[in-house]
Amino acid sequence: MITETKMAAKSGWNLDNSYEQLPQSFFTRLNPKSVSSPKLIIFNHPLSKFLGLNFEKLKNNDVADIFAGNEIPEGAVPIAQAYAGHQFGHFTMLGDGRALLLGEQITPKGQRFDIQLKGSGRTPYSRGGDGRAALGPMLREYIISEAMHGLNIPTTRSLAVVTTGEIVFREKEEIGAILTRVAASHLRVGTFQYVSNWCSVEELRVLADYALKRHFPGIHNDQDGYLSMLKEIIRRQASLIAKWQLVGFIHGVMNTDNMTISGETIDYGPCAFMDIYNPETVFSSIDVYGRYSYGNQPNIAAWNLSRLAEALLPLISDNEKIAVKLAKDVISKFDDLYHNNWITGMRKKLGIFNIEIEDEALIGRLLSIMEKYGADYTNTFRALTLNKFDDMIIFDTEEFVKWHEMWQARLDRQKEPREFSYELMKSSNPAIIPRNYRVEDALEAVINGDYSVMEKLNDVLSSPFEYSVDQDEYAKLPKKRNCAYRTFCGT
Repeated sequence: MITETKMAAKSGWNLDNSYEQLPQSFFTRLNPKSVSSPKLIIFNHPLSKFLGLNFEKLKNNDVADIFAGNEIPEGAVPIAQAYAGHQFGHFTMLGDGRALLLGEQITPKGQRFDIQLKGSGRTPYSRGGDGRAALGPMLREYIISEAMHGLNIPTTRSLAVVTTGEIVFREKEEIGAILTRVAASHLRVGTFQYVSNWCSVEELRVLADYALKRHFPGIHNDQDGYLSMLKEIIRRQASLIAKWQLVGFIHGVMNTDNMTISGETIDYGPCAFMDIYNPETVFSSIDVYGRYSYGNQPNIAAWNLSRLAEALLPLISDNEKIAVKLAKDVISKFDDLYHNNWITGMRKKLGIFNIEIEDEALIGRLLSIMEKYGADYTNTFRALTLNKFDDMIIFDTEEFVKWHEMWQARLDRQKEPREFSYELMKSSNPAIIPRNYRVEDALEAVINGDYSVMEKLNDVLSSPFEYSVDQDEYAKLPKKRNCAYRTFCGT
């Protein structure tokens, strides 16, 4: 039975429900479906403290009840949000089919974060699904989202994972689980698409004004304000996608419902980090045509943002032709914004402080050599950072030797001392990433009752730029290159 308890109330919850005050067509009020025997698997203590939560006086079973949805925190009003989306280019009605927003936690510093249970049961948007989640995918999201946070990439975060004591049926029987996700908000491009297609212009204006107030308080909510909001969303996404590319992250399912207004990475389904450098790399089992390949992510981001612009047209101007022109002008800036972010980041990865016109050719040449010889993306830059060249075929090639001479000459043309360049590289090139085989090893160990593998992995991934001795083992490549590695959405 779902209850509110004094115990939960004393845990530091300070929940508001501003989204629940919006038009009822935007969501459905619904309590989580209680589970039989919840067990706390992993809990993010630093994040909990940041949020102002305190569960130290609670037993693990009591904490598990809260994050399984068996107990509703004081002040929570659980809702499932409605949204739409272009999924692999096809537009459809969607919504939270297996998630509930408990409310918005106000932190001790006055910041606002959504608290969402993922895997909490069926909703009106489940579309035939069971509304549940399996332990493996939920732990995978926990590991990778927290690793992204360690990499200084804007992301939703993971507060807890609990098992439900129940079985979910996918391709086989799996352990049921619920993830607690923390986000600046769950407003998506698909949220605006839903309201634009199925609600009134006034409701669209209400949503846009809400987004302005919550995420862009410096922008006024007039017609110019809506265009300014679009500009800022484009700016944030150009920065985010560049950060993905710079560390070799492949999201895997960049549907418009998986692109946030806040500029955070969201929905870690069939995502992974690239080993062998190849722009055509795809990990998702369902992306058979490479729509969401590594090299295509910037193009897809621009496409998604164009869909957002279409949804906002009625607010940008009452004159459709003027609105379209204004929106196109703004969208056209994405490519330059992205490229500037990317090349700035690549200069840092090579220890370059100033700008020379030949830099892009230098960067492009290195990437071409890496692709030709199947070099590991992360470890190539790690080797450059450490100035240690072994264990990789690329470093013995004539092409790399010539490139290395050009790079050293480029660094010599800077006024900054060489040690400054290597410090810049160290802060820009992670020593480790969540290697796909390491993540799978951790998940398999948990299923077999061993949590230590996951705990150690999470620990080293929390400081990826540390270059500690403890991280050396995690920088090693798998014995068999995992170019055929496949990931799944976990639904």
